[in-house]
Amino acid sequence: MKLSEVIKTAVEPALSLLPERMRSKEASVMLLAIGLQESRFVHTYQIVQGKPDAKGPARGWWQFERMGGVHGVLNHAASKHHALAVCRARDVEPNARDVWEQLEHDQVLAAAFARLLLWTDPRSLPRLGDEQGAWDLYMRVWRPGKPHLRTWAACYADALKEV
Repeated sequence: MKLSEVIKTAVEPALSLLPERMRSKEASVMLLAIGLQESRFVHTYQIVQGKPDAKGPARGWWQFERMGGVHGVLNHAASKHHALAVCRARDVEPNARDVWEQLEHDQVLAAAFARLLLWTDPRSLPRLGDEQGAWDLYMRVWRPGKPHLRTWAACYADALKEV
């Protein structure tokens, strides 16, 4: 999917569900870069190597695990009240299982939860163009099991160019 379509169909509608202070070019760049890194905006569930019909534990373009990012966003002091509002707006029960199951089918919900996960980090979002700062934030907050630094530069550059 083209990044312009991701912005139009997922990122902008998700950010509109959140307070104004969560909407910025920096936030959009991070959402695009992480989505590219995690799923290339192709896969809505985690692909299991060697098992084409199996689904791994992560869902949505931002690849949230039920007891990882979903649980974290629903329970973190900085995000939980916003997460409840997003769940109401997207007509999903605000519990880890229901949200996790819906992430595969609702990329607005997925983008909102991705922004809320970024919101849980006490540091400010990296300046535009700060590729290393963006990588550091991704590592701190997403804590990927198998991080791929070699693909990050291109993902970040594409996101920055689009925003």
